[in-house]
Amino acid sequence: MKKTTQLRNLITSSPLEFIMEAHNALSAKIVEEAGFKGIWGSGLSISAAMGVRDNNEASWTQVLEVLEFMSDATSIPILLDGDTGYGNFNNARRLVKKLEQRQIGGVCIEDKIFPKTNSFIKGEAQPLADIDEFCGKIKAMKDSQTDEDFMVVSRVEAFIAGWGLGEAMKRAEAYRQAGTDAILMHSKRSDISEIEAFIKEWAGRLPVVIVPTKYYSVPTQRFRELGIGLCIWANHNLRASIKAIKETTNQIFKEESLINIENHVTPLEEVFRLQGAEELTRAEKIYLNRSKNNWNSIILVRQSGAQPLLPEQMNQLKTAGISDIMKIGCLDAEEQLCDCKTNGGELSALFTVRDKINENTLISYGEIIYKPHVVKEVIEDTNDITIMVDPDFDDHTIGRNYVTAQVPYSKNLYSATVDFVQMTHELKNHTSHGEFIGVWKVSGKGAAVLREALDKLANRKDFNELTLGDLFNYLHTLHPIAVKYMKGSWLDLDSYTKIQSSGDTT
Repeated sequence: MKKTTQLRNLITSSPLEFIMEAHNALSAKIVEEAGFKGIWGSGLSISAAMGVRDNNEASWTQVLEVLEFMSDATSIPILLDGDTGYGNFNNARRLVKKLEQRQIGGVCIEDKIFPKTNSFIKGEAQPLADIDEFCGKIKAMKDSQTDEDFMVVSRVEAFIAGWGLGEAMKRAEAYRQAGTDAILMHSKRSDISEIEAFIKEWAGRLPVVIVPTKYYSVPTQRFRELGIGLCIWANHNLRASIKAIKETTNQIFKEESLINIENHVTPLEEVFRLQGAEELTRAEKIYLNRSKNNWNSIILVRQSGAQPLLPEQMNQLKTAGISDIMKIGCLDAEEQLCDCKTNGGELSALFTVRDKINENTLISYGEIIYKPHVVKEVIEDTNDITIMVDPDFDDHTIGRNYVTAQVPYSKNLYSATVDFVQMTHELKNHTSHGEFIGVWKVSGKGAAVLREALDKLANRKDFNELTLGDLFNYLHTLHPIAVKYMKGSWLDLDSYTKIQSSGDTT
């Protein structure tokens, strides 16, 4: 149901309804969650929240900006306290157009002179608007609306300004004939006598709205007996928040500590809930599925000496937008590096976190560092499984991961990939085409295939001795593996240690 229709039903329904003041999107959301069917966009509260007086010191466009956030955050209608319409008939009709664009249910205008002064500040000294001029404003607002359910409520300030029932009746009737949808009869008395007198004389010509800020002690049942359509609780959220903020601020200032405060304020988790943080998390999973921000990384630490390289590698990952990073392997219960011999093999460590392998997972050894473009090339590759291979390798070094591909490296390949054939720790007849640098990724179907391979290999008796080379050679039988050649731009722990010991940091 449209918000305008909701508000019209609230005001014109026979049972008494209530709406509650809000002054920003957060308080508006709280009002809706409390169960209220509508919101009073209080001019006093909105201006006070901005730190200015209720004298039209906040421009109407500034008020509109606040209202837009309030409307976006809620599904119930807002009745704006529109003061005098922010000017003459032309300003007022433009206001209606802008309110409709923001799905505001309606607006209440008061018959005082622009700029207005709050009704409870020397009310009797405040001049009232000319009746004909105010009627022209009502007609202009009703003529300009495009939604037939948009509500224009006319607020009569005759009692506030010290006039009697006769003036209140004359104005209310003139406004009815001008086309207003309801009359808000205002009073600053602590009893309800003025309102009762008006209701009796008015005889139900139009719905009546009240604001019992001053006559708060009158039982609500009396409002029902009088047949009032809508009751506005006009400023109590603002006043309650001021009291809470002052008490909290003064206590923290006095004690210079949060120890006596933290358990008495709203938990941050509730703030995040009101902000809709969970919805954003769900949306990211849908709309950022192919984004680098949806990647996670698993760092496989094989040697306790890798500690100097880990911060640099993690920085490169975070620079690339990957913040979900997990370290596994040579780590004790407190995630401190330790002796790998007590923690099983490479695949054993990867198996324990297989549920973290998703559609976009980058996996790397912890004993390497690399330049930023390495991560970029990995996550932008479109293959399901891709490993990074350096064609410039030392063929006299033993114990490295040597890769044979279907096509050796050449400049003609540029950034293309080729199919993986085999990985070995030994050079066989110089058929290897490069060295696996320790960085690879899975995405799409590759993640599911990798988890399946780990589950099957875990049944082998020698599982704790298996390496990534064994994994790739097995994966290759289940799904193609892409080899992406990359010259240089990385260092392993041995090379890094030699450079550090020689003092060469260039």
